[in-house]
Amino acid sequence: MNKKISIAIDGYSSCGKSTLAKALARKLHYNYLDTGAMYRAVTLHAIKEGFFKDDLLYVDNLIDSLQNIELHFEYNQEHHRSEIFLNGKNVETEIRQLEVASKVSEVSAVPEVRKKLQHLQREIGKNKAVVMDGRDIGTVVIPDAELKIFMTADEEIRTKRRFEELRAQGKDLTMNEVRENLKHRDYIDTHRAEDPLRQAEDALLLDNSKINQEEQLTLVLGWVDEILSKIPAN
Repeated sequence: MNKKISIAIDGYSSCGKSTLAKALARKLHYNYLDTGAMYRAVTLHAIKEGFFKDDLLYVDNLIDSLQNIELHFEYNQEHHRSEIFLNGKNVETEIRQLEVASKVSEVSAVPEVRKKLQHLQREIGKNKAVVMDGRDIGTVVIPDAELKIFMTADEEIRTKRRFEELRAQGKDLTMNEVRENLKHRDYIDTHRAEDPLRQAEDALLLDNSKINQEEQLTLVLGWVDEILSKIPAN
C-alpha cells in the first residue's frame, strides 16, 4: 500500500498558498481542499443577503443564516480544478472579486462561521492524501498533519502579486488600494480572538520572496519525500 500523508499549508494573503497546494496535489495525486474558498463563499452569501451595511457586518444575521448555507466542491474537467458551489450554484468566479476579498477576514473571524467550516474540513481531512491551505489548517483543522508549512513573503512582493492577479482579471485598482487591503486582512487574520493566524510550532517556514514556483515546489516535494521515508510501510 502506498504511504500517504496529510499536508497543511497556512500563511499570509497572496503568498501563493493555493498555487503551491494545487501543484502538490497534482504531483502527488492527492485531494486538494481550498478552505479559503469556503470562507469566501460564506462572505459572498453575507454580501448578497445584505448582512454588510455601511461596511459593518451584522454578525447575528449571519449566524442565524448559517444553517441555510450548503457548500460542496465539484471537479471541473474543462478547467482541471475543483470549484466551490454555494447552495447548488457555482460561485468560483464570484468569490474572487475584490469586494469579497476585502470582507472575508471579518467573516472568518466569526467563531460560529469557523466552527461550521472547520467541522466540514475535518471530515474531509480524516483520510490521508489531502492538501489543505488556509489560515488555521496546521494549528486547528488538522493539527496532526505529517507536514505543516507556514508561508510568508515580503509585503511589497505580495502586493505586486495580488495587483497583477487582479489586473489580469480586469480589475482597475491602484497598487496602494491592493496594499491597504492586504494590510487590513493581515491585521484581522492575526488579531482575531478565534484561531488567529500563527505558525504552528512544528511547521516548516517557507519564505518565497526570492524563489519561483518551480523552485518552491521542488523544495516542498523534498520535504514530502523526507517524511515519507520515515513512515514504515504497511
